[in-house]
Amino acid sequence: MNKPEIAAKSPFAVEVEQGKDYYWCACGLSKSQPFCDGSHKGSAFVPTKFTAAESKTVYFCGCKQSKNGVLCDGTHKSL
Repeated sequence: MNKPEIAAKSPFAVEVEQGKDYYWCACGLSKSQPFCDGSHKGSAFVPTKFTAAESKTVYFCGCKQSKNGVLCDGTHKSL
């Protein structure tokens, strides 16, 4: 499987709303980072659904290499 494009070497801080679904870009090509805009079409990538458990600021992975799913785990620091 191909590796995703690195969209950013830092996380995206986003205020999420409890109960709302967000679709994180897994391919790195979306112009609406960190969210999917359909740029993955025709590739092996699909967006990842994230449902906010509570309203708060979360840090979505921008480098697309996180071992923590859609959320940043600091991997970008080693790229």
